[in-house]
Amino acid sequence: MGMGEEEQGKQNGADAGGRTNKYAVACSVIGSIISILMGYDTGVMSGAMLFIKEDLGTNDTQVQILAGILNVCALAGSLTAGRVSDWVGRRRTISLAACIFLAGSVLMGLSPNFATLLAGRCVAGVGVGYALMIAPVYAAEIASADIRGSLTSLPEICISFGILIGYVANYFLAKLPLVYGWRTMLGLGALPSAALALGVLAMPESPRWLVMQGRPDEALAVLRKVCNTAGEADVRLADIKSAAGFVDGDSAYAPAPAPGSGGKGVLKEMFLHPTPKVRRVLVSGLGIHFFQHLSGIEAVVLYSPRIFKAAGIASRSEILAATIGVGVTKTVFIMTAILLVDRVGRRPLYLSSLAGIVVSLSCLGLGLTVIERSPHGHGAPWAVALAIATVFTFVASFSVGVGPITWAYSSEVWPLRLRAQGVSIGVAINRIMNAGVSMTFVTLYEAITIGGAFFLFAGLAVVAATFFYFMCPETQGRALEEIEEVFSQGWRARRRQQSSSLAVADGKA
Repeated sequence: MGMGEEEQGKQNGADAGGRTNKYAVACSVIGSIISILMGYDTGVMSGAMLFIKEDLGTNDTQVQILAGILNVCALAGSLTAGRVSDWVGRRRTISLAACIFLAGSVLMGLSPNFATLLAGRCVAGVGVGYALMIAPVYAAEIASADIRGSLTSLPEICISFGILIGYVANYFLAKLPLVYGWRTMLGLGALPSAALALGVLAMPESPRWLVMQGRPDEALAVLRKVCNTAGEADVRLADIKSAAGFVDGDSAYAPAPAPGSGGKGVLKEMFLHPTPKVRRVLVSGLGIHFFQHLSGIEAVVLYSPRIFKAAGIASRSEILAATIGVGVTKTVFIMTAILLVDRVGRRPLYLSSLAGIVVSLSCLGLGLTVIERSPHGHGAPWAVALAIATVFTFVASFSVGVGPITWAYSSEVWPLRLRAQGVSIGVAINRIMNAGVSMTFVTLYEAITIGGAFFLFAGLAVVAATFFYFMCPETQGRALEEIEEVFSQGWRARRRQQSSSLAVADGKA
């Protein structure tokens, strides 16, 4: 393969004055805007449900279905998005996601009854499934190794920004007449969809997808835009072609797999005949999605008005204002994560994040339990303050690690041929867990109390930390084409190798 992308990247970075390629960043930002739609829907629905219940007379079961059906339908979207993106390309898949969400938003905004509203939310859910799959994949395939963690975390900050916009929309649109307020809240999701449909026209296609289609000249043209030097572009193209199984002959470009195959045979390679390396990638890439929502983030974000009400905040305007604070906290700490992920590494941030989650959820459970057991629900001032404060510390802890790193890590561990459909399945698992939490949280806390529900989430976060520590190796600073080698050894072999390296370093010292 010659010089690896990482070493070449360092050399080219020096040649280019250590500049971050602005074109690559701009492309990743535009591609990640699709994630704002997911965040906006989650944030705006948390407040809209209060008004939908009053206007349409929905019961708690219908509210839970309305909250979770988007994720059930996102499951269908994400399961098909990987194959579609292998077939039509990453850029067109982003455009398709925007169009689907646009249709869903319009339908929700014009809903005359609960059935139509539910149908619109189902359509929007399919678009969300496409968005969650394609945004981190596109960013990962455009970015170089030294900034990939930051750029693949952009979808998460866009989700958080969307949640914040949703919370702000709730606060101001709540002043509209009841019949128009919640419909306007939900219909506004059409605006970023339309903007993205135009913005995507200025984006290049993923160079890695172009290589898989047997179009290396077009891939090189894109790489020369997203790299700082022509030499870096040439090396990255050679590494991509090698990882994809293509070789350069003396007179022709000869592919190992058939170009344009649209990802056929990938699922068999992943699940029926996986190599040990692919098996380890499966466990890590899918497991990290499985545990993300078991931390309880969806319960806090989607049902934060109920949590604040349980903590003693009474008026609707105060509850909606408090949820804006949650959105601001989430956005600020995800921006912090983006600044740190390529400097500190994935593992330290993720494990530190889970430690904060465990402490925050335990304290939140304690505070809510004390409040709930107090006469007439008026808990001690310290319990009220603890419950409110730990909602914010929990959101901050999640946002600085578990939130963004889940998307960054799961988009970079897959080999090129498996990436789109591997991420697609990971997103499907993510949506299943999200739907499971959002559709059962009310029932759960009615069964074991709201404090008990958060104690349960704290215990599950401990399990998540154990999983990540043993099953997910560090990927910081490695080229996508090199990461597969990280999984060539199991955890014990990696630990022995690290111990040997440390012993050699100590001996030299």
